[in-house]
Amino acid sequence: MNNCINMHPKDWRVPKSLLLLVITGCLTILQAPTASAQRLKPGFDASEYLDMLSMDFLTADTPWTNKQITIPENARLVYRSPETGLYNRWDLWIHDDKTAMIIIRGTVGNKESWMENFFAGMIPATGQLQLNDSTQFRYKLARDARAYVHAGWTLALASMAPDIVAHIKTCYQQGIRNFFISGHSQGGAISFLLRSYLQYLEEPGFPKDITYKTYCSAAPKPGNLYYAYDFDFITGNGWGFRVVNVRDWVPETPFSIQTTRDFNSPNPFMNVKGALKKQNIFVRFVIGSMYNKLDRSTKRASRRMQKMLGKRLARLVKKSVPGYVPPSFTESHNYSPAGTPIILYPDAAYDSKHVFDGKNIFLHHMYAPYQEMTKSIYQSSISGKPTER
Repeated sequence: MNNCINMHPKDWRVPKSLLLLVITGCLTILQAPTASAQRLKPGFDASEYLDMLSMDFLTADTPWTNKQITIPENARLVYRSPETGLYNRWDLWIHDDKTAMIIIRGTVGNKESWMENFFAGMIPATGQLQLNDSTQFRYKLARDARAYVHAGWTLALASMAPDIVAHIKTCYQQGIRNFFISGHSQGGAISFLLRSYLQYLEEPGFPKDITYKTYCSAAPKPGNLYYAYDFDFITGNGWGFRVVNVRDWVPETPFSIQTTRDFNSPNPFMNVKGALKKQNIFVRFVIGSMYNKLDRSTKRASRRMQKMLGKRLARLVKKSVPGYVPPSFTESHNYSPAGTPIILYPDAAYDSKHVFDGKNIFLHHMYAPYQEMTKSIYQSSISGKPTER
């Protein structure tokens, strides 16, 4: 120790060659882009979607998975959740560039999973659900008080969200800042709601500097027009997509009924009776009668949907989810698509290959049609835009 203290200052000089090596090494480390520092890019990427599609169908118990699916390169499944809610489950994949993929499973082959789809009464996009005697789930899925969402898929979100949030936090601590969210069919519908939930989550300690990119594949409509407006706003400029095969009937569900209650305010239906009073008696009678018939019939149909797919199904859901308290349903059933559309438009070759046999109603909803058309329409295009066919 004394020898060190008594050394002459010139003996402490570092050789220039060694100093240059150290400086060069430090600069190389600082300048090299680390995986965690790289950010996802906006815009539809066919290769990204195809990877998500493979992961969507690698939830092997999805009923229409009937062919071997290739595991995306340099990706590994690190977590598969337990089944919760009405047989919901999600997977966590990690790519070697420190990107995480949250994959929501679609419908499985039991009555509870299908019941979740039909439990389509609309509920407010902000509120709380009583999941059991001791658990409440508070959620905010849009800023607009007029935004409504699907009751069944919101229940699915509630059953998985705490687990997903906990794993996002763990990934974040490991340096992961980039997350994909994806699901096919029912999984795509829940993916919409999950992305919205994470946008507005105010949980203490939950990180805000995360980049999310969402691919909702073959997804049904998740909520009403005001929910769709909100989702499209928060994922605008290339961060939230719905991929749709135009031959697939699933994205056309649930049933949607628009009434005069579902219009923005002000609108021309607010004071129809007052406006008619200014007309002569013949106009009042004819136009008033026509308007009343149309208005009453749509409202009657909407109430019937709310009753059958909301209140009545809620009784069956309670039997499958003990302690669940159904929320109050809204007076609306005006479902709308959400997300930037990526359209898979079949050509003659597709139609000659995928011929309906009168039995397989999921013919156009399966892995192969979505994979094939994505490759032929989008992946073959250098610009990422659809190729002319």
